[in-house]
Amino acid sequence: MTLEFLTASGWQELARDRTNSDGRATNLGAGGASLETGIYRLSFDTKSYLKSQNRTGFFPHVSIAFEVVNTEEHYHVPLLLSPFGYSTYRGS
Repeated sequence: MTLEFLTASGWQELARDRTNSDGRATNLGAGGASLETGIYRLSFDTKSYLKSQNRTGFFPHVSIAFEVVNTEEHYHVPLLLSPFGYSTYRGS
């Protein structure tokens, strides 16, 4: 998965990681830097993930764009994935 930031010239990659056995990416902290206000995107290679689980699915890739308004807040953006659907929300 990747974390990107929307700049005037397009998306800039900030970090890349793989999910662990608990399904969490622990190294997407933008290189330890604080997030700034703006629009971000998380992109998931769901096809490779499902293949590693010996499964197939309908969505080979999922991107979630979100906006950071308050840089003092925590941003937890989970992706709940099944072979034929997904959902997301802002967690705490």
